[in-house]
Amino acid sequence: MPDLGKIDREFFDSVIYPNLGAERDDVVVGPKHGVDFGVLDVDGTAVVTATDPISILPQLGFERAGRFALDVVLADVAVSGVPPSHLSMSLTLPPEMTDEELAEMWVGISDHARELGVSIVSGHTARYAGVDYSWVGGATVLGVGDSEDVVRPDGATAGDSIVVTTGPGAEVAALFTVLFPERLDLAESTLETARGRLEEFGVVRDTMTAVDTGTVTAMHDATEGGLIGALTEMARGADVRFDVDAEAVPEAPGVVPVTDAIDVDPWEVTSTGTLVITVQAEDAESVVNALQRRGTRAAVVGAVSSGDGVFVDGAQRHAPASDPAWNALDRLSEQ
Repeated sequence: MPDLGKIDREFFDSVIYPNLGAERDDVVVGPKHGVDFGVLDVDGTAVVTATDPISILPQLGFERAGRFALDVVLADVAVSGVPPSHLSMSLTLPPEMTDEELAEMWVGISDHARELGVSIVSGHTARYAGVDYSWVGGATVLGVGDSEDVVRPDGATAGDSIVVTTGPGAEVAALFTVLFPERLDLAESTLETARGRLEEFGVVRDTMTAVDTGTVTAMHDATEGGLIGALTEMARGADVRFDVDAEAVPEAPGVVPVTDAIDVDPWEVTSTGTLVITVQAEDAESVVNALQRRGTRAAVVGAVSSGDGVFVDGAQRHAPASDPAWNALDRLSEQ
């Protein structure tokens, strides 16, 4: 049986990448492994676009679940350096979702979109048999801006500094304490601390803060494969070497006890809200200070040089074949 999560690089390169429909001159950035958005040139204006599935966690409360789901789908456009501005959503909801719950979720999405300057322009909303809350549709996000403002995730250059925000494993730690609190055998105070990480997923504001402060060469949201996955994709895409000091990487309170309890490496599991940013070295401290002023945990953690690969404290690290969080989710769900 294939691994859960994203398809592997070999399948992408052999099947997906060679079969992309019509070739068009206005496609500036198309599908590429490790690049989570595309870019169209429309009469000199860059239109950045990305599509993601939508998951709703009723345990969060439907309003909060809607806000969290929106943060996740906006992230891939936000890391382009162009702010997300337009959103289309297809909601395929489970039959048991009531009108009251749908209203609560939708208002949560709409209110959060309004705060971030995002307009919902089209969609589809219906209930279908055989659907559960794990995946309730998908969303396509657009950002419209100047072509020169687009930041590619494969744009890191030798001499850049590496900045990491929030800390690895924050998303998994927070979500597992919500989904399986009774199965983690942890003190309630520890669970509550880890749940607090859900309030730290400010990717849109963090990316805009970074690009408004310094010369950012690349950004990536550490989703599937976690921090190591993001570092690997960025280094491989740019044909450079990343050296990281593990002690310098921010660590969010409550994360390690949870990742230890579910037996996963926090550096290898999805962590929406954790950004990897490469920035010209002379601007790195300014970017970190600006992020910290808006309440985001951030630090300079390493440097980019010529070569290839990701090295943590001098030892090479490789991205996991699949995100370990999927197996942990399966294991706890079966219990």
